Amino acid sequence: MAPPAPDAHGHVLARTLSWPHLVALGVGAIVGTGILTLIGVGADRAGPSVILSFVIAGAICSCAALAYAEMATMIPTSGSAYTYSYVVLGEVIAWVIGWSLILEYSLVVSTVAVGWSGYAAPLLTPLGFPVSLTQGPELGGLVNVPAVFIIAVVAALLSVGTKESATLNAVLVVVKLIALAVFVAVALPHFDAANLHPFTPFGFAKSVSADGVERGVMAAAAIIFFAFYGFDAISTAAEETKNPGRDLAIGIVGSMVACAAIYMLVAVAAVGALSFTRFADSPEPLALILRGIGRPGFATFLAVSAVIALPTVLLGFLFGQSRIFFVMARDGLLPQALAKVSSRGTPVRITVMTAVLVSIIAGIMPIDAIAALANAGTLAAFTAVCVAMLVMRRRAPDAPRTFRAPAAWPVGIVGVLGCVYLFFSLPSRTQLYFVLWNVAGLVLYFAWGRRRASAMLG
Repeated sequence: MAPPAPDAHGHVLARTLSWPHLVALGVGAIVGTGILTLIGVGADRAGPSVILSFVIAGAICSCAALAYAEMATMIPTSGSAYTYSYVVLGEVIAWVIGWSLILEYSLVVSTVAVGWSGYAAPLLTPLGFPVSLTQGPELGGLVNVPAVFIIAVVAALLSVGTKESATLNAVLVVVKLIALAVFVAVALPHFDAANLHPFTPFGFAKSVSADGVERGVMAAAAIIFFAFYGFDAISTAAEETKNPGRDLAIGIVGSMVACAAIYMLVAVAAVGALSFTRFADSPEPLALILRGIGRPGFATFLAVSAVIALPTVLLGFLFGQSRIFFVMARDGLLPQALAKVSSRGTPVRITVMTAVLVSIIAGIMPIDAIAALANAGTLAAFTAVCVAMLVMRRRAPDAPRTFRAPAAWPVGIVGVLGCVYLFFSLPSRTQLYFVLWNVAGLVLYFAWGRRRASAMLG
């Protein structure tokens, strides 16, 4: 079953992007809170073996990225995993995946906004900005105003135009990569092998520690899995890409390869330079590490760079979520009025609605809880894309494929099993919330969305 096609009644996006924009969008979305902030959460869960957690999460994400690249070039329309599921697996599965993507993108944007605030707050509070307005209620504050502010800024930028946003994004990505290169150059000479012992203090599989926190290499991998995705936001730009058959594969695979190399360098430098116990769960772990090795000037530089450049992640995911909403609205599964685009070819209504939703989440929730729940939605989407690729290899083996995933069956099976294992390595409470979210979504689908979509097709 194919989703309703784009029409000419204000529901068509402008084609303005080429592969350099997509690679920059992917790197901008991938390299961010995961390495700048969640490396502290990962170290708390796994100790020095957080390095291994990065390897495992990266390998599973790489399998998913290859599946995405193949499906994106076969079905070059906006909607990402939702659209692939609609075409290959049917409307009900597509709804579950679309609903999971709404959860993923909403919480990713919120997580990144809170991570940005973690670097911005130490720069603001010495100027007299109230500490209570830099944290949510669970951490003793009132509301995280910096997080809400940066979401508003990025939403306004996206509303101006896609190409303009992508160009600024490319500039900020360079700033972010320079900051990470400086971190590695400064921290790596302080590498001390003693900081890696014991390498796996909490074991490999997920287990509950004495303080009630679920730890282990896989527990950390399930959280910092967040650090690797972002390439899926590229596939949501299919309808705005000039040559999707070529450029989508370059953007997805290219950004994943670049980011995997960057992450391994940063993770090794971070864990080797300072004992993980000193930066575990810090809201600004890399800056803390630089201060810990006596480089406060570089720590300030990194914090300022993060404040300037982390919005590239917000831009990538807020862009992606607004396009998921846009396609679901265009298909009739959400109010169709939300799929209206402006004279510049951007879906302003859906962007503003998305920004309001994620601002509420970012203003009140802590970062680790948001990231874990975001990962649950992502793992569902990645599983569906790997399954869709394998189904299409069996259903239509001779169909044109601009990009063919190498060793498709091993890659797809490893992607599915890896995602399932990571899902069960998430906190038990996260798994429960994810199930409840999708139960609510299915109720909404059968009560309203199914009837509306059928009316559009009929």
